[in-house]
Amino acid sequence: MLSSDISPDLINRILAGDREALAEMFTHYRPRLLRLVELRLHPKLRGRVDPEDVLQEAWLKAVDRMSYFLRDASHSTFIWFRLITTQTLIEMHRRHLGAEKRDAGRELSIHGGWDADSTASSLSLSLQGRLTSPSSAVRKDELAKQIEVVLQGMDEIDREVLALRHFEELTNREVAQVLNMSEQATSARYLRALGRLKKLLQLIPDMQGP
Repeated sequence: MLSSDISPDLINRILAGDREALAEMFTHYRPRLLRLVELRLHPKLRGRVDPEDVLQEAWLKAVDRMSYFLRDASHSTFIWFRLITTQTLIEMHRRHLGAEKRDAGRELSIHGGWDADSTASSLSLSLQGRLTSPSSAVRKDELAKQIEVVLQGMDEIDREVLALRHFEELTNREVAQVLNMSEQATSARYLRALGRLKKLLQLIPDMQGP
């Protein structure tokens, strides 16, 4: 089922090879794709790589793959753009980090999401941004380590569902498509993961809610 927020006319124009229509759809999804890049960008690249540059590269790749739009975006137009953006981000990691990220191509797990370490790192950094001004750098480091422990203690798939639903803000149906799971299973995992995260973070002072 194609995305309900996109008009059939726009899709038909893309299928006819209208690049302006593709650009219109990409612009529609840009805020969501930007949220993905900002969440998943490697900590060492923050400040060195502009997320907008990642989106620009992703746009060029989307243009190159336009002829495959009907086949690859048959279930969700947004997930098609998200996959292209994710692949672009992984390539940028490899390009900028070199030997440090020889396995950058493996950042995508067999479930279609990011691997466990990558997801944990992204969520940890995002949650650390919600710390309420600890009194010292030492205290902030201690809290960061507590957050890491909380995340590492979660089930890998639950953690990925949490990243997709709560931080990337995908719909339950989109998460199911990304992870190749049933909507019922993804919904149950999300509620379980979010509940556990909230409960554990309540034990950490100076932390705003997730």
